[in-house]
Amino acid sequence: MGSRVQLYADIRHDARVDGLSIRELARKHAVHRRTVRQALAAAEPPPRKKPVRTAPRLDPYEPAIDEMLTYDLTAPRKQRHTATRILARLRDEHDATDLSYSSVRDYVRIRHAQIDLEAGRRVEAMVPQDHAPGAEAEVDFGEVYVILDAVKTKCHMFVYRLSHSGKAIHRVYPTGGQEAFLEGHIEAFHALGDIPTRHIRYDNLTSAVVQVIHGGNRLRDENERWVLFRSHYGFDAFYCQPGIDGAHEKGGVEGEVGWFRRNHLTPMPDVATLDELNDKIRAWEVDDNTRRITGHANTIGQDYHAELPHLAPLPADAFDPGLILHPRVDRSALITVRMVKYSVPADLIGQRVRVSLRASCVVVFEGRTVIATHPRLGTRGVTRVELDHYLEVLRHKPGAFPGSTALAQARARHRTPATGA
Repeated sequence: MGSRVQLYADIRHDARVDGLSIRELARKHAVHRRTVRQALAAAEPPPRKKPVRTAPRLDPYEPAIDEMLTYDLTAPRKQRHTATRILARLRDEHDATDLSYSSVRDYVRIRHAQIDLEAGRRVEAMVPQDHAPGAEAEVDFGEVYVILDAVKTKCHMFVYRLSHSGKAIHRVYPTGGQEAFLEGHIEAFHALGDIPTRHIRYDNLTSAVVQVIHGGNRLRDENERWVLFRSHYGFDAFYCQPGIDGAHEKGGVEGEVGWFRRNHLTPMPDVATLDELNDKIRAWEVDDNTRRITGHANTIGQDYHAELPHLAPLPADAFDPGLILHPRVDRSALITVRMVKYSVPADLIGQRVRVSLRASCVVVFEGRTVIATHPRLGTRGVTRVELDHYLEVLRHKPGAFPGSTALAQARARHRTPATGA
């Protein structure tokens, strides 16, 4: 990867796993001992210019490729698409003149197997596994639908499962992005108390993996913020093989996603907020401690209790899972975050504030002080305001109070302040 974040992560890994001294670490990584001390003191290197990432050229054409491969399910065997033919059709029918053969070939190799599997052409083989206590965990995302404030809404369920005991943590978020990915880990680590000592298994999620490096190995070009997160919490990632080859490698958490969805989220839960749903999920997870997984002699709770002493402790410092932004406060005391406007105290008009955009909320800071917290809204173009942010302005402009958006939203949330004569 070649980044300083990866270098720091490697140094911390070697110190944690191999117990190398500062001198030995400096010699192994060809760096000054001062750099080693910095890496051991903090997972994040001094800030540098952020790398510019560009979207892969193949992304806009993936639906067209999938359509061709789906067509092949019923086509004569000798008249099915090769990677060469797919590339030719993309150039002729979609004006895809900037694609390379290798990128199309690699995508076709993976998607062809996946589409065959989805159509029932191949049988997914499961290999029995024996997982040592405290050594491993698995992570996955699953789609769920929720009746959220009377609206059927597509959400994303993060699932973290200890491989030995089967103890799992589930959280539902409005997004499946990196904010939810990191926030889900933090929730799971703190709910379970500690961290696996060997590794955590993953698909090649874009929240962690920028690119799969092919060639018969498990090398990955990882997202830099993800490397920083792993280094901070002190664990390693194990990436499953893409497509059919890796289908069995984290079957425990994939089965857990389906089991939990069928047994706790069917029919669709009807809640006012996702916080309400996640509170219910926490209670269901406690109830699931009495469940016995097929092939296990003990219940989940019993095996988890025995597994706890083998897990590694959490670091003392917290990690902010949010995406950090610095919007400017406009004349209406609003900031714009992902095409949504949120209010802040009116005395900050014209200033820039620091925002932590998290999976379920937006936290606004002035320096180190939290000045506003809003639930994250997924609909673009809407506005969320808090009446308290405008009290000083309304004191000088009382005529603006009756028709204000702040008052309307406060009434909608059943928090209308008492009015006097």
